[in-house]
Amino acid sequence: MSEEVTYADLNFQDSGRKKSIQEFGTVGIKVYITLKKEMRKLNKLQNIKEELQRNVSVQLMHSMNSSQMIRNLSLTLQEIATKLCHELYQREPEHKCKPCPKKWIWHEDSCYLVTKNYVTWQKNAMFCSAQNASLLVIKNKSVLEFVKSRNLRKYWLGLSPRKYYADYKIVDETIFSSDWFVGNTKDVDDTMFCGYIDTIYVSYTLCSDSKNIICEKLANPVKIENTLMSEIPYEKYD
Repeated sequence: MSEEVTYADLNFQDSGRKKSIQEFGTVGIKVYITLKKEMRKLNKLQNIKEELQRNVSVQLMHSMNSSQMIRNLSLTLQEIATKLCHELYQREPEHKCKPCPKKWIWHEDSCYLVTKNYVTWQKNAMFCSAQNASLLVIKNKSVLEFVKSRNLRKYWLGLSPRKYYADYKIVDETIFSSDWFVGNTKDVDDTMFCGYIDTIYVSYTLCSDSKNIICEKLANPVKIENTLMSEIPYEKYD
């Protein structure tokens, strides 16, 4: 016998579907509300992230500006200390702020040792090397003016030794010369000719001859504390 679908059955099925739809709708609303809340949280976190990024950028810019200011201040202090030390050096050649060893002459960025000891060119080069220095090289007007002011008589120069004798020239002509020494002193022998300065002239003689010693090297940076903290006896320097 076939089953008959009664009104009650249909009504029950229909109410079941309604209930399922209602439950699904309720779940959907809950999911929607939850998603909306999470989206708000996500947007809030995004805003916080962007704010932090802006703050970090501002801090970085501030830090960079501060670092630049510190660098500029350090450079300014170094310039002031160097100028002041030059003044002190003019009045007291062995002042503690001097960036050169004792008995060396300070001129701009370099230190010079000038001594009247007659030695061969090679021995002059070896002596300078032992002082972490080198033979005198005249490659710019500042060094040229320094050399002229010292009125040097028969001092070896850092010119490349030659196999043949060369005529003398005025020292001014050496500034842009390509003859300055860049080789090895061991390659120099007694038959070669080396350059030396005699007042305003550069001449050549056998490298085995004897001339005076002169060396040069870079000056150390002026120590700010040794300069700015110096007690200056004004009554002495007035």
